[in-house]
Amino acid sequence: MAIPVIMPRQGQSVETCIIGEWYKQVGDQVKTGDILFSYETDKASFEEEAKEDGELLAIFYEEGDEVPVLINVAVLGKSGESVEEFRPDGDSAEGSSVEPKEAPAASDATPAKEEKAVVLDEKPEGKIRISPRAKVMAEKMGVPYEKVKGSGPHGRIIAQDVEAASQSIPKLTPLAQEKAQAESLEPAKETTGLGGRASAADLISYNPVYGDDFEVKKLTNIRKLIAKSMHQSLQNSAQLTHHMSADARQIMALRKSFKKKLEAGEVSQNITINDLVCLAVIRALKKYPQANTHFIGDSMRWFKKVHLGLAVDTERGLMVPAVKNADDLSIEGLSSQLSTVAGNCRKGNIDPELLKPEAASFTVSNLGNYGVEMFTPVINLPQTAILGVCTIVPRPKDLGDGVYGFVPMMGLSLTYDHQALDGGEATLFLREIKTQIENLTI
Repeated sequence: MAIPVIMPRQGQSVETCIIGEWYKQVGDQVKTGDILFSYETDKASFEEEAKEDGELLAIFYEEGDEVPVLINVAVLGKSGESVEEFRPDGDSAEGSSVEPKEAPAASDATPAKEEKAVVLDEKPEGKIRISPRAKVMAEKMGVPYEKVKGSGPHGRIIAQDVEAASQSIPKLTPLAQEKAQAESLEPAKETTGLGGRASAADLISYNPVYGDDFEVKKLTNIRKLIAKSMHQSLQNSAQLTHHMSADARQIMALRKSFKKKLEAGEVSQNITINDLVCLAVIRALKKYPQANTHFIGDSMRWFKKVHLGLAVDTERGLMVPAVKNADDLSIEGLSSQLSTVAGNCRKGNIDPELLKPEAASFTVSNLGNYGVEMFTPVINLPQTAILGVCTIVPRPKDLGDGVYGFVPMMGLSLTYDHQALDGGEATLFLREIKTQIENLTI
């Protein structure tokens, strides 16, 4: 009996997935456990295995298609079995299981009419000859008549030329027409206006000397998600950043000590500077619980536990997985959890639920490895704050008794939502992080 292959749901917030690659084709014999296809959500990639043996009878969606979750994407069964009942939305038999119709014989084909070129490769110099009727038609239809080749007397553009050009030249919005004429711009191949028209934002400068030295690429799903999240964060919160530096001598000494213990086999986990900073942040959050919150309009969600978010840079884009109940973990346990969620993000198999902004109560973004001395991290709403960790640089410091020396200092950048936190308490919280780093003990 034929059975459908359903697009899985990876997390309650996931509504659609994009098919990456089909590893089996229609007619292939499939065994239980064979990988049928790969797919991705906005946040991670997955592979779907066959649940039963059989022949792949039909594929309803192609690679790159965005498919709603819990819908049939293919059918497994015995050769010859009907697949019509499994077609999504009751589509007619147009799937991959249907043999393509044969093309008509060459002798029966109607020879195509040779079309005259109606579009110029370059804009003509001097005055453009165009009839009043053709000009009105071009402006109404959004056709840039400067690019139309005239067929009238002396190359004059007539209404027939504009109508023919409208089939091959991207139409422009009224604002785009004015801007294109004033600044000698042309529409890009990809347009964003209504009805396929090119808007003012779609216009580009064309230099005939250098040609098209760029390429327009569609954003990936995760890039769209990041763009939307960052824009909403800045639009819907009152963000500002305080900067402070912490003496890093103690935390560097701890790191050196753990490294020796790792080499001696006394510990199994490689404790990093970032792990130690996160431990200091967790301890500071326990003293300043108002920073361990979500701001949700007319109320705030105060967390009893610390669910620590970690900004992770991956090939697919920025991801922020959460380590739940991070305040219950030892330094080795915290290090292990941070390493695991970061590794899963880079592999593309992180649990989507851990990537939801609501999953973490506070986030740490560490750019110290990149040599960044100061930056302004963006809050992952609805969280009320985020800590940016910067590189360690030697700075002069009073060592006492009038003696000054260069000391390794770590930059700290706290961005907070002024709707949720006042400047004074945010500064005290940042100072507590600094104190915890400078006096950290295990």
